[in-house]
Amino acid sequence: MKTQIQNGRVIDPKHGLDKVQDVYIAEGRIVGLGTAPDGFRPDRVVDAKGLVVMPGLVDLAARLREPGFEHKATLQSEMHAAVAGGVTSLACPPDTDPPLDEPGLVEMLKHRARVLNLAHVYPLGALTSKLEGERLTEMAELRDAGCVAFSQAERPVVDTEVLWRALQYAATFDFAVWLRPQDAFLGKAGVAHDGEVATRLGLPGIPSFAETIALATLLQLARATGTRLHLCRLSTAEGVEMVRKAKEEGLKVSCDVGAHHLHLSEMDLGYFDTHCNVMPPFRSLRDRDALREGVREGVIDAVCSDHTPLDEDVKQMPFGESEPGATGLELLLPLTLKWAQESKLPLVKALARVTCDPARILGIDAGHLGLNAVADVCVFDPEGWFKVSPETLKSQGKNTPFLGYELPGRVRYTFVAGHLCYEAA
Repeated sequence: MKTQIQNGRVIDPKHGLDKVQDVYIAEGRIVGLGTAPDGFRPDRVVDAKGLVVMPGLVDLAARLREPGFEHKATLQSEMHAAVAGGVTSLACPPDTDPPLDEPGLVEMLKHRARVLNLAHVYPLGALTSKLEGERLTEMAELRDAGCVAFSQAERPVVDTEVLWRALQYAATFDFAVWLRPQDAFLGKAGVAHDGEVATRLGLPGIPSFAETIALATLLQLARATGTRLHLCRLSTAEGVEMVRKAKEEGLKVSCDVGAHHLHLSEMDLGYFDTHCNVMPPFRSLRDRDALREGVREGVIDAVCSDHTPLDEDVKQMPFGESEPGATGLELLLPLTLKWAQESKLPLVKALARVTCDPARILGIDAGHLGLNAVADVCVFDPEGWFKVSPETLKSQGKNTPFLGYELPGRVRYTFVAGHLCYEAA
C-alpha cells in the first residue's frame, strides 16, 4: 500500500523539521518528504490540510493488563486505545500476573501484540524473580526474548545489597534498569502527598523525602556501578534538582514524568476524588511547577501516560481503599499539547518529549520521520478540542481525573509501519 499524506504541517522534532509538505509512504517506510520518489503512484491520498503530521508517539509506561488482569482491560482494548491516541510504540511494565520474569511470558506477549497488528510493544523484564526483590532474574535470557530494559514497576527492592548486585550485573551487559524512586517504608500506607490537603482530609501521607531518599540511594549505586539508570515518574521539585546535578556530573541517568502530573496537584483531590488517587501522588503546586519546568528544560527527558486502566469497582470505594492509577494512552498527546500551550513552547520542542526523546531512552529507531524510517505516523488536528468522557475513550479503563475536561489535539489518523490502524469517525 502506497500512501500520500498531503498539505499537512510536518513536524519532526529529531530533525528540527516544521514545514508544510507532503509525506510519501511505501512498503511500510517513509520514502519521500516534500518530493515524491520517481514513479510513485499512491493507492491512498490523505488530505491533512490544517492538520499536523508527526511521528507516532512513544510511550514509556503503558500497562496492557495481560496476562492476569483481563478484568481490568485486555491487550486488544488497550492497543486500540494506543492507536486512537496516536501512540505507535509503547513500553509495558512487568507487573502482570504472573510478572514478566520468564522468557516464555515475554514471547507470548510479543506474539499476541504482533497478531493484533497495532502499536509496537516493548516489554520491560522483571529485575527480580516475581518482583519480590530477593533473587535476580535471568536478564540475558529475558533480553533475548525481547525485553528492552529491566524494572520493578511499583515494587521497590528493599534489600540494598540485592539492588547493588542487580545494577552491577546490568552494567556488565549494558542493560538499562528502570526504577521508580520511593522508599519502601516511608509512607508505605500513604495515599496522598503529605501536605495540608491530606491533613485536612484525614488521609495518610507520603512525604516528598520518600522519593528523594530512594533517589539518593539509586544515584549513588549508579555512580558506583556505571549502570544506565532510568528514573520513572518523578514527582518532586527536589527530585528534579537531584537529577539535574547527576546529569551535570555525567551519570548515565534519564527520567520521565506522568503527563497528569504536569497539570494536577494535591489541590485537585477535592472531596476525595478517587480518580486522583495515583502513584506517585499529586504533590504541591510548587512540585508541579518544577516538573513542568524540568520537562521544558530537558532535565526530565520524556513525558509518559503511566497508563493504568482499572475497573470501575476499585474506584468507587473510599479514597484510602481505592486502587491507585489513571488511564492515559489517549490523553498523552492532548495533555502534552495543553502543557506546551500554557508554557508557550514551540510544538517542535514539546513533541520531542513524546517522540524522539523516549525512543532514545528505549534504544529503538522510532519517533522520527527520517527517509527510510518505519512509517509510524500520527496526524492530529491541533484545533480539534474534545471532551473527555467514558464514551470517547477506547480504553476499557475509564478512570481518569480529566473526565469532563475539554482538551486539544484530536487524533485523526494513525499509521503503524505504513498501515492505517486508526481513522477518526
